[in-house]
Parts: sequence; C-alpha cells; structure tokens
Amino acid sequence: MTELFQQEFLRNALYAGLLASLLCGVIGTLVVVNGVVFLAGGLAHGAYGGIGLAYYLGYPPLAGAALFSVALSTVVAGVTLRDSRRADAVVGVLWAVGMAFGILLLDLTPGYHPDLMSYLFGSLVAVPSEDLALMTAAAAFVLLAVALFYRPLEALSYDRDYARTRGLPVTALYVLLLALVALSVVLVISVVGLILVIALLSIPPYIAEKFSRSLLGMMVRATVLSLFFTLVGLLLAFRFNVTSGAAVIAVAGTGFFLSLLFRR
Repeated sequence: MTELFQQEFLRNALYAGLLASLLCGVIGTLVVVNGVVFLAGGLAHGAYGGIGLAYYLGYPPLAGAALFSVALSTVVAGVTLRDSRRADAVVGVLWAVGMAFGILLLDLTPGYHPDLMSYLFGSLVAVPSEDLALMTAAAAFVLLAVALFYRPLEALSYDRDYARTRGLPVTALYVLLLALVALSVVLVISVVGLILVIALLSIPPYIAEKFSRSLLGMMVRATVLSLFFTLVGLLLAFRFNVTSGAAVIAVAGTGFFLSLLFRR
C-alpha cells in the first residue's frame, strides 16, 4: 500500500481519483435524480469532438473538451426543453457526430497522434501534472456552483412544477445543471474514459439512493462509494497490471449487483 505514495504518478492518480469521486458523488446524484443519465452519456461521447479540436488547434485537450462539452450541453438543453420526446434521438446524433468529428480532426492533425485508448478507457495512472491543476480548478467551480444553487437544484430535481410555482428560473437551472454535468464528465474521462464514464456517474448514486433520505445525504454516500470504488480499482490495476479505468468500473459493477440484494 505504501508503494502508492512513493511514486509521483501514483500520487497523481490518487489525487485525480479523489477529484473524480467528489464530482461523481455530487453531480452523479443530480444526474440520477433528474433522470438525465442518457444525456450525460451523450455529452461524454460528444466531448471527443472537443478533444480532437483541441489537438488540431494545439490547445490542451482537457480544456478543449471542457469548452466543447459545455457548449454542447447548451444545445442539448435547448433541444430537450423544446421537445423532450425527441431528446433521445438528438442525443444519439450528437453522440455519434461528436466522436466522428473528434476522430477526423485527430486524423488531420499533423505530427504525433495521441493514444486514443487513454481517452476511450481512461488511464488513471497517466494523468499528467498539468491536467491536475485544471481538474482542481474545474472541480472547485462545479462544487461551488452546486453549493450556491443547492436549494434551487434540489427543487428542480424533485418537482419542477413546484419549482416554477416558487418563481425559480427552471430553464436556467436546467441549462446550468447540464453545463455542470458536461464539465464533470470531461474531468472524469481522465479516470475511466469516455466509454466507462457514465457507469461511475450513475452506479454510486444508484446505490447511495437506497440508503439515503435526502439529496445531500445521497451526495455524501455516493461520494464515499465512488472513492472506495476508485481506490480499490486502482489497487487492483496496480497489483495485476490491468487498465485502471476498467478495474474501477469492474469494482463499481460488483457493488451495483450486490446492491440489488437490498430493497430501498
């Protein structure tokens, strides 16, 4: 266990895992309660377009993916608010087009091409130090926004009609929610990758909901579970020399199936 703290890249992995766990616990809870898991998945895969665009323009990929995903989230919010019945079709299109756009831009980028596997399946032990600073700032922004708008977001999550009667700006709150989801998804991509990010955003909150009586309690429990899954997955990846992102999700998936034995 002490070996995890003796090497810088493993310390970076632990810190990145901690940030991802906080985001998955807090934002994942809002994703599950609001029923926007599929939208979050669409934003995750659409973020690949931002990664490709960032490499093509010579910008940091994490920053490019974050800006692209937030912009994409406003499009998704506008479409789903206008016609919620077609939301799944629109998200499916953005899902495919975003990934295709990213792949094409990476192909057109001259010189060295990055390892796509690290973005598809994550590489917790390969998170660079420069990305940690950006992840810290973005995570702090997301958590601060949730803290400032906790009550309105809580009302939006459980009863939108009630939120409207209270005079809350439901449309603006929904746009804010999807923007925070988009930003969080990009940060978690570094840990588990595009393909697996939705599992880490949904599994801990799903389990936590069975044992929680409030939104805040659900966030806390989901954060603890997410951190546990991440640490155990990292230990298994280090011990058996397997992909860290897949190991984290394997542990989370085991927890999910065990949770099915418990009724709410």
